[in-house]
Amino acid sequence: MAGNSSRRGAVRKGKKGATVGSGGVRRRGLEGKGPTPKAQDRPAHKAFTGSSSQSGGARRGGGKGARKAPGSDQVAGRNAVLEALREEVPATQLTVMIRLDTDERVREIMRLAAARGLPVAEASRTDLDRMTDHAVHQGVALTIPPYEYADVQDLLRIAEERFEPPLLIALDGITDPRNLGAILRSADAFGAHGVILPERRSVSMTASVWKVAAGAAGRVRVAQVTNLNRSLTALKAAGVFVLGLDADGDVTTRGLELGTQPAALVVGAEGKGLSRLAREISDQVVSIPMNGPAESLNASVAAAIALYEISGVRESQGLR
Repeated sequence: MAGNSSRRGAVRKGKKGATVGSGGVRRRGLEGKGPTPKAQDRPAHKAFTGSSSQSGGARRGGGKGARKAPGSDQVAGRNAVLEALREEVPATQLTVMIRLDTDERVREIMRLAAARGLPVAEASRTDLDRMTDHAVHQGVALTIPPYEYADVQDLLRIAEERFEPPLLIALDGITDPRNLGAILRSADAFGAHGVILPERRSVSMTASVWKVAAGAAGRVRVAQVTNLNRSLTALKAAGVFVLGLDADGDVTTRGLELGTQPAALVVGAEGKGLSRLAREISDQVVSIPMNGPAESLNASVAAAIALYEISGVRESQGLR
């Protein structure tokens, strides 16, 4: 009967007699709760990236071990993870798929992770797919923290410690991580002392780069600068020759005379080539001689050929 309910709340009298109120519950329910959190901050959302607790042993189930910490990235694939561990790439966690079929690479990965005291988590294939952005992970992924970029001065010090004239690579408008990964491999192979990237409109050091670089990313330092053209101008003031690599060059890479000098090789984006300012700053614009009908080369291929030519000139002069 109205008015005799055992529920707590204010009693309101009306034409039909006393009734039990909500005690303000409904009114409070209409109050705002603030802005909706971002997807990556909502645990129930598939984009959630909240960090999970870590332990020294393997964890099972639920995908809790598959959540990556904010700002982290994933090196995926057995070869890429193995190379990263061998090169002692900074890492915070190894994630392996539940009931993973092991081979020699997986056993070596687990051994290296244990030797470093790296936390190991287990996750389902679905969770691994999600945390690696559906890369070909082959059941293993390595969580790495944000890359710690060097300064341009750090790259010059590396050359000084090797008693070699500096050889740097500057990337002008390159956005494909596969190009950066391949350029890092060439830099490692031909003795370059570092790579320079601009902060804006450029590729950065991501897990995709680590995978393509196959270990070279741990050996070749990368500097990130606010303004590439300003950094190139500063390098010129420090006695470093800027060599722009472009199809319409003033000289070719064959027997490049400035190759024996401190040099920064500027590689432009495929198709667009060097930007106008980078071309104007360059002491020389260098091209690769081609006899075939191809109009241009992939940026990483062009960089590899130019580095090979410079390496040959330096070796012939006893600078290696």
